[in-house]
Amino acid sequence: MLEQIKQYRLGVAILALVVIALGLIVNKLSAPTLAANLVQGSGRMDGDLINLNAKYAGRIASLNIEEGQRVSVGQSIAVLSSEEYEAQKAQIEAQITAREQELSAKETELEIASKTIPETLSKAKANLSIKNHQREELNKSIASQTSVLSQDKRDLERMKNLYEQNLIEKRQVEVAALKHQTSSDLLAGLEQKREQMNQLIRVAESELIEATAHQKTLYAMSQGIEALKSSLKALKASKTQIEAVLNEMTLRSSIDGVVVEKIANQGEVIGAGSVVATLLDPNSLYLKIFIDTKQNGNLHVGNDAVIFLDGKPNEAIPAKVIRIEQKAEFTPKEVSVPSDRIQRVFALHIKPLSPQTTLKLGIPAVGVVSMDGKGLPKSLKNVPE
Repeated sequence: MLEQIKQYRLGVAILALVVIALGLIVNKLSAPTLAANLVQGSGRMDGDLINLNAKYAGRIASLNIEEGQRVSVGQSIAVLSSEEYEAQKAQIEAQITAREQELSAKETELEIASKTIPETLSKAKANLSIKNHQREELNKSIASQTSVLSQDKRDLERMKNLYEQNLIEKRQVEVAALKHQTSSDLLAGLEQKREQMNQLIRVAESELIEATAHQKTLYAMSQGIEALKSSLKALKASKTQIEAVLNEMTLRSSIDGVVVEKIANQGEVIGAGSVVATLLDPNSLYLKIFIDTKQNGNLHVGNDAVIFLDGKPNEAIPAKVIRIEQKAEFTPKEVSVPSDRIQRVFALHIKPLSPQTTLKLGIPAVGVVSMDGKGLPKSLKNVPE
């Protein structure tokens, strides 16, 4: 009886193993197959990496990121310091202050000169005109007095002749002589005044020449001020340039993304063009799979697709084909192909239709592409391994 029980149990165990084996075989035979209009491939999520470079050399004074941190457009990532650029800015600012003070003084000087020099010139012209008029009056007086003196001389000679003839008294001769002497003295005085006037006119002419020369200096002063303004403008342009350089010393994110790698560290001195960090725009993530040359001819950019993650096999992420490489390459080692005869494949980029928080750079995924937009699976269970 005991022997029969043992044989019964052994038979049941064997029957169970046979049933399990048959189940595995049936399951294998009934495993889903990929429809003829679908293309499947596995790969890893890739994206467009952005290097955050230093435009100018400097020491990293602060670094405000960690790997995996999310950043936004315009956010300060790192701040560089440069004593050289700071010194240049301070020097230019000092030069600007000095030039502004000099320009202010020159403009005040020009403003005063613009009022006084024309007035001085006008007075010099008026003074010379008056002196010339006065000399003309003196010349007229001298000419008139010369005539009077000539007449008095003739009268004196006539009186002398008459006196010699005892026709007149001596007193009349003396009166005529006195009148002649008075006229002569008056003429001499007028001629002396004319000589003095000539000297005054020469002084007035000299003053007019000097005032005219000062008038010309106004132009030179204006030119000097314009030169100062140009110099000041150039200095301010240099300051703006240095400020632009110093502004570039603050490295800011150009995207809303994630820090993939922090390359430099705080306190390091880096050169122009050095990479401080690598960023990734999540919107640029795509799945890169490989297809064989037979399938490539039936696929086009814009074909509908879905992406599956191993951790969420029942969530199909809608996607589209955004790129098909034009040149074939040898099958990468990590890519499985249906046949050992396939030696060359084409890379295919599949991008989600909208950003997905579950997608990250480098994670493995499965992509399925429909050649006609139909029959895309909704679960990874419907995709053959």
